[in-house]
Amino acid sequence: MSESFIKNIPVQEYDVVIVGAGLAGTSAAMDIQKAGKKVAVISKLHPLRSHSGAAQGGINAALSAEDSPDLHAFDTVKGSDYLADQNAVEFMCQKAPETVRWIANCGAVFSRSSDGHIAMRPFGGATKPRACYAKDRTGLALLQTVYEQAIAAGVRFFSEWYVSDLIYKDGVTRGVVAFDLLGLNYTIFNAKAVMFATGGYARAYKVTTNAHANTGDGLSIVARHGLPLEDMEFVQFHPTGLAGRGILISEAARGEGGRLYNSEGERFMEKYAPESKELAPRDIISRCIAMEIREGRGVGPKKDAVEIRLMHLGERLIMTRLPELRDLAITFLGQDMIVEPVYISPTAHYSMGGIPCDIEGHVKKDSRGTIVTGLYAAGECACVSVHGANRLGCNSLLDALVFGRHTAETIINDLNNGTLILHKVTAEDADAAIGEVEGILHSKGEESVPVLRDRLRESMTENAGVFRTEESLLKEREILAELSERYRHIHIDDKNRVYNTDLEEAIELGHMLDYARFIVEGAIARKESRGAHFRYDYPERDDKNFLKHSYMFMHSDGTIKIEYGDVHIGKFKPKKRIY
Repeated sequence: MSESFIKNIPVQEYDVVIVGAGLAGTSAAMDIQKAGKKVAVISKLHPLRSHSGAAQGGINAALSAEDSPDLHAFDTVKGSDYLADQNAVEFMCQKAPETVRWIANCGAVFSRSSDGHIAMRPFGGATKPRACYAKDRTGLALLQTVYEQAIAAGVRFFSEWYVSDLIYKDGVTRGVVAFDLLGLNYTIFNAKAVMFATGGYARAYKVTTNAHANTGDGLSIVARHGLPLEDMEFVQFHPTGLAGRGILISEAARGEGGRLYNSEGERFMEKYAPESKELAPRDIISRCIAMEIREGRGVGPKKDAVEIRLMHLGERLIMTRLPELRDLAITFLGQDMIVEPVYISPTAHYSMGGIPCDIEGHVKKDSRGTIVTGLYAAGECACVSVHGANRLGCNSLLDALVFGRHTAETIINDLNNGTLILHKVTAEDADAAIGEVEGILHSKGEESVPVLRDRLRESMTENAGVFRTEESLLKEREILAELSERYRHIHIDDKNRVYNTDLEEAIELGHMLDYARFIVEGAIARKESRGAHFRYDYPERDDKNFLKHSYMFMHSDGTIKIEYGDVHIGKFKPKKRIY
């Protein structure tokens, strides 16, 4: 790229730039725009292709007379294996009923009970049915509603634009550098505030429910500026992905009464979680399924799955409440849940860790809670932390909506009280981003991006998946070091500047290699088992040494430093999880 082009890079000015157009980002943008601020949403996808739309089962809210926000909070804290910050959990659960009623009033079409109220079904780890749902397409129903409201409010979306860097100087956020996928035209988006809402990072695993776009870009971009990532070792594996495919069979299937069986015809959850059975939390069921397979009781051609049986529910219920799940199982496995079992196995699903932020949405620069001026985060890329070591089903959509909107409120207040101003940017602020992109585009190395990516995902699944040991994690550390070195010598075949997906995937692989190292280093250091992090060599939870959040920093030489911060304990004192 010539020096003259860099000097002429266009600059657009906004009050707020939001990176990511899922439920958290779009709901925040809507509220900020309605407050009279100038906001832009930048997304590498069209907003309605954001991964929020893939959520199937529901959104939690204590709406019934038998339930309460306090009980919802207890279930969430217990499900988190007591690593969640209880002040944040209580805030989310208190906000849940009004949040669900608000989006229903915006036009979201929920399934209804016979008396006309929003229908609710039981989900794993919940003591009462509180999953409000729209058949098995809840995420899409909510995302479409919020997107329509944002468009009506006048929010400007930059769809199919890729944010390649954060402009962060002297402890202050000044905007982002992005390019359009249509023609690789670079632009600086200068802003008083930047909010990251870039979603999760389970795409680092071979078998995953996550879309191809969930490559953790936002986390890596933040970490490259010396800012920490929190609790990255906690990656949730959903118990019921279609065997060999990873495509999600929602917890709604178990909430409606689905049962799990091994090759011996045994309903095996009865021995692991005799009270909750198939409605135990996801981390527990995933390990139980993996254990059944490891011990030789798997089903299918490779004996690497178990059965979920729903035939007893009847065709009417399945077609009314689980129609999409039935279609997915028929399409990808040729199995019709109305008349036969469906083969399932654990699949990488959700990211409990992420960009550390306080309950107001401010990004933190250290374990002491010092905030970064002008930088905010919400949704799955953020770590508030309301999920701790394990997220309960149907709390993800709730997290995205509650903290997306609450972070918007924080940003509006910070703008109104003069905390945030527009800091000057220059063309040189885009140098690093342009250098990275152009370097990849013109690279003449010998390494293949797909080959490195496949090796990354296969090794992470094998060595840092449902079960982990010191040996497997140290092996993965070496593999990641090797892959990172090989990544420096990649090439791409497509040198075009128009919709170059080879280039985009190469950039994404760099981000994946970055944050995979955070996952592994955090898992090596955490010598206990808690929630989704299960160390075979340290099978017990260790509250004395590890009831704390990990904050990890990537240094310029590539090394990662870990420090720990306190967990906010409220009324629910840590005790053994029994289901």
